[in-house]
Amino acid sequence: MDKLIELFCVVDDFCKEFLPHFEQQLLNIEDKQRKRPSKMSTSEILTLVIYFHQSQFRHFKAYYQTILQKSLLPYFPKLLSYNRMVEVMQSVMIPLIFFIHSRSKTKTGIYFIDSTTISVCHVKRANRNKVFKGLAKKSKSTMGWYYGFKLHLIINDIGEIIAFKITSSTTDDRKVVPSMANGLVGKICGDKGYISQPLFDQLYQKGLKLITRIKKNMKNQLMPIADKLLLRKRALIETVNDQLKNISQITSVRGFNLDKQSPAVVSRAI
Repeated sequence: MDKLIELFCVVDDFCKEFLPHFEQQLLNIEDKQRKRPSKMSTSEILTLVIYFHQSQFRHFKAYYQTILQKSLLPYFPKLLSYNRMVEVMQSVMIPLIFFIHSRSKTKTGIYFIDSTTISVCHVKRANRNKVFKGLAKKSKSTMGWYYGFKLHLIINDIGEIIAFKITSSTTDDRKVVPSMANGLVGKICGDKGYISQPLFDQLYQKGLKLITRIKKNMKNQLMPIADKLLLRKRALIETVNDQLKNISQITSVRGFNLDKQSPAVVSRAI
């Protein structure tokens, strides 16, 4: 339980600094007044959400019944019911995003960038989907057509997440690179989808060299052996994507496991 206590202390310190500024930015005062107060603090809810995604449980309901109600109840005496917990978890989405971005990362000078699909439902059921209606879009990836969003990710050479962004599924991978890589210096490796001379020049002026493989219809260019070795290590970011999807369950929304398309309990409520 030492890790849980340590996590709560870090989250609580973040919330004490972040929440006052965040609440000042809320525009709809009536919604703030109507909001049903929770017995649990934002720090407690955010801690449990993070702790769940660090566990090996695939479904939040199993995690709630097995861990929260039995093992963690002494630490959270005001634990909400399962249904209420699912409701309030949605309220910590924005604090969670800022918390992730606020964590210190190691700038090693070597980075990898990639994008991966986040499906909302099977593409054949896109017209009937109501959860992300108006936000999710149809697009085609290397694995075929899908309906949902794109997750753009930058990691360093030791697997730490440096930056991430969720965009529309139709967004060009190269469009988000300048903002995500802002402040980074060194080398960044991507696949062929990031080939762009203007993008290369823009990043190079800021001290970041973009390294990609060349397409078959492009002229062969000499590349330093060190850069070729970095391209071989680019598979590291694929491992991180797999970790996020299959262990942290970022593709499970509103009671459906989006990868397997089978009914499940709510395992990702934010």
